[in-house]
Amino acid sequence: MAIHTANLEQGMPTVEQAIIRMDQAIRSAKSKRGKVLKLIHGYGSSGKGGAIRDGVQSALAAHQRAGRIRAFVPGEAFSPFYPESRAAVDICPELLRDRDYTRPNHGITIVVL
Repeated sequence: MAIHTANLEQGMPTVEQAIIRMDQAIRSAKSKRGKVLKLIHGYGSSGKGGAIRDGVQSALAAHQRAGRIRAFVPGEAFSPFYPESRAAVDICPELLRDRDYTRPNHGITIVVL
């Protein structure tokens, strides 16, 4: 399977712990020749966006700049209306069958490895 999933919010970790889990999930998915990693980080209990989501996406931006990942797509942009989503689907067509595709979900991020 080309899509791997990691639940970063399980057990209510700190932002730092969630980022460590994310880094481990990226390494694991790459070692299994995965194309895409779906991160479940939640959106925060306030509904205004969570610290884990913000921290994970900041870390992913740094990983992308450093060339450790190809790209990432925030869940709210995971639809055919966004070029980054279309590029991800081109790399991994299985994403078209993902239940969150076309459904804005601020609690996930798609990582293109």
